[in-house]
Amino acid sequence: MLGAVLVTAASSAPASAPPGVDTSAWWRALVEDTQDVVAALTAVRAAVAVASEVDAEVVRSLTWPGTPVVRLPAGLDPALHLVSTLDALGALGAELAVVLAADVPDLPGMLVGKLFSALEDAPLAVSPARGGGLCGLGARLPVPEWLRAVRIDLDQVDALDRLHAAAPAGGVVVGPGWHRLRSPTDIAHLDASLEGWDATRALLSGR
Repeated sequence: MLGAVLVTAASSAPASAPPGVDTSAWWRALVEDTQDVVAALTAVRAAVAVASEVDAEVVRSLTWPGTPVVRLPAGLDPALHLVSTLDALGALGAELAVVLAADVPDLPGMLVGKLFSALEDAPLAVSPARGGGLCGLGARLPVPEWLRAVRIDLDQVDALDRLHAAAPAGGVVVGPGWHRLRSPTDIAHLDASLEGWDATRALLSGR
C-alpha cells in the first residue's frame, strides 16, 4: 500500500497563511506535516507527487529519507494530476493507493487507514473536505477507466458529486470527512489536543 501527498501549484502559494506567518514557511509546514501523517502509518509506504511547477528539491527536503518524490509531467492538465499520481504509485508497485491534498496537516492517520480499508469493498474511497472538494482519495490500481474519464481533482468543489455520477453502483465508498487549510480562517478548525502537525503548530505559536 502506498500513500501519497499531492503537491500542486495551488498549494505552493497558500492563500491560507494566517496574518503574520510567512507564506513560504507556511506552505513548507503544511507539506511536511501532511506527509508525516502518511509516513507514520504502519504497513503504508509514503510518497510525494509534485506538479512540474513546484520545486521538487524543496519538497524532498521536507520528507523522510528514502521517500519517493514523483514529478508529474510538465504541462499536465490539473484535472489529470490525481490520476497521474495514482499511475505513478502503481508504477512503484502499489495495488492500493491513497492520495491526500497537501493542506491536511492534522488529518488523523486513522482516517487514511479507513480509506485503505474501504478499498476491500469498492474500487474507490474518498474523504470529503469541509466546504467542498476532497481531503483524500483511495483507489485500487490500476486506475479504473471510469475514474480516468471523469477528470476530477481534489480541489473541485463538486468532486464527490461527479464521482458518484460516473461510478458504477457501489463504486465509491465515502469515508469520514475532514477540513483542509485553504483560507486563513480555516486554522480555527485545528484542534490543539490532537497529536501531530508539529511544524504547523510551531509556526502558529510563534506568530
